[in-house]
Amino acid sequence: MSAGAQVRTRVRVPLRLAGGFAVTADVFTFRDLVDGREHLLLGLGDWEGALQRAGEGGEPPLVRPHSECLTGDVLGSERCDCGPQLREAVERISAAGGFLLYLRQEGRGIGLYEKLDAYALQDQGLDTYAANRALGRGEDERDYEAAAQMLQALGSTRIRLLSNNPDKALQLEALGIQVAEQVPTAVHLSASNVRYLKAKRDHTFHTLDLAAAGDVEVDSA
Repeated sequence: MSAGAQVRTRVRVPLRLAGGFAVTADVFTFRDLVDGREHLLLGLGDWEGALQRAGEGGEPPLVRPHSECLTGDVLGSERCDCGPQLREAVERISAAGGFLLYLRQEGRGIGLYEKLDAYALQDQGLDTYAANRALGRGEDERDYEAAAQMLQALGSTRIRLLSNNPDKALQLEALGIQVAEQVPTAVHLSASNVRYLKAKRDHTFHTLDLAAAGDVEVDSA
């Protein structure tokens, strides 16, 4: 673990998400993040009260590390579930009190252009992980050390993790963040992302009950 990061800026920003949900976030920037990238932490709801309750032994803040996805978060692409997960996370964290970490690691860490190259390979039949490997990249190059630094800078070393991805919990625990509970997100299933979600379920063991998620045909293989 590298040296600690420090808060650089805190500013209140009114947000309005797709679908009309509106909330005001305390947005934090940082100095000395290990990877030098411009990651953001959004304090949502009564995050200060959540921190205080955690310090007194109560329920810790609800936290989602969300990796940037320009195609899903901004353009509304249905090839993934990132946009709906982002909206869900902001709503749920605003109700519970906690943090959304917006991490600048597009395409599981390979960047926007190579993510689109991977899309082209997926159109040829590869799954999302095999496509990354075919580009000479790792299946998932994301690293959560900067996320741990940001949480530690805010004094949040015990969290409830809003994620279906077991790797996030493993990495954060190894970096000194105690995951008191892993809270699954909803399953945002559509005809366009069913192969993508099946790959996450079957290859990296995301907690996704696709068969119960809707009327899109999903096999159990």
